[in-house]
Amino acid sequence: MSGEPQGRDLQDQDLHGRCPRVAAIVLSYNGREVTLEALESLSHMSYPNYDLIVVDNGSTDGTYEAVEETFPAVTLLRTETNLGAAGGCNLGIRHAMESGYDYLLILNNDIEVDRDMLSELLAVIQPDPTIGCVGPKEYFYGDRQRIWSAGGILRFRESITTERGSGQIDQGQFDRDAEVDYINGCAMLMRREAVAQTGLWDPLFHLAVEDADFCTRMKTHGFRCWYVHRAKLWHMVSYATGVYKPGKTFQTGRSTALYMRRYANPWQKLTTLAFVALTLPLAFLRELPKGNQGAAISKAKGFLDGLRAPMTAPPQLAASQAPSQESPDKSMMDSRSSGN
Repeated sequence: MSGEPQGRDLQDQDLHGRCPRVAAIVLSYNGREVTLEALESLSHMSYPNYDLIVVDNGSTDGTYEAVEETFPAVTLLRTETNLGAAGGCNLGIRHAMESGYDYLLILNNDIEVDRDMLSELLAVIQPDPTIGCVGPKEYFYGDRQRIWSAGGILRFRESITTERGSGQIDQGQFDRDAEVDYINGCAMLMRREAVAQTGLWDPLFHLAVEDADFCTRMKTHGFRCWYVHRAKLWHMVSYATGVYKPGKTFQTGRSTALYMRRYANPWQKLTTLAFVALTLPLAFLRELPKGNQGAAISKAKGFLDGLRAPMTAPPQLAASQAPSQESPDKSMMDSRSSGN
């Protein structure tokens, strides 16, 4: 057996003949128009048993009212202030777990999905209890065949995370389901049992690497992360301009330092520090002609902040939301490993 999960020919029903309940949780902060566009796309997914939940993360642009008026069937959760990506997701996760959903689909609001995305994700995660989360093939919204992510890679460098295939034109080179290091939080379908055992997303990371931290913790409980190539999504990020901006780079630098402190061994710490010391001056020079050198300075400041920040334990779910089954069987996990 190659290690690729079997069950592509399974229908939407589980082994008991029912369709698992899925909570599709969309996180939004001051993104009224893109949130409405995302909900329009998500509302046409072919899978028959899912509910849309919007977490309005302290928006001040009328997002809450617009969603309430345009999509009255959507469950709306609201925070008074921006809790960051992890804090906002946790509000949706708690609600979904308390409501008894079988799977939780975490989503950005700046997306368009293929109508079969959720069905394809479930076809891979459902038959294999060792898989804790799955993610789709993600494209740039403005360049429909250019890949943004085909699963995530973790490495101890100046940035902890990178995306497989990012920037490549899709020519079938990632047309195989595969085990990956982590699933990007742009679209992550999580098994209820994996969430119950792993706990919530950690607000310590605020706006970057919170998805990678969750996946790393989840894997310590014996679960795996899989990329599903037939599931497709388009993400509204620009291939030309990217996201190398001061606000973003500060959070990336900070979260890189936090992740290093939590998980790296001594050699990995030295590797990360060396890459930071070498690459940030080069990034400053690269961005200088663009007038964007502040992004490199901001990343350095964020990294230093992450080195000094107090380390706290990741938040856990309430005891009433304890897992309904044991961790995946170790022998099954070993026998079906892809070797990636």
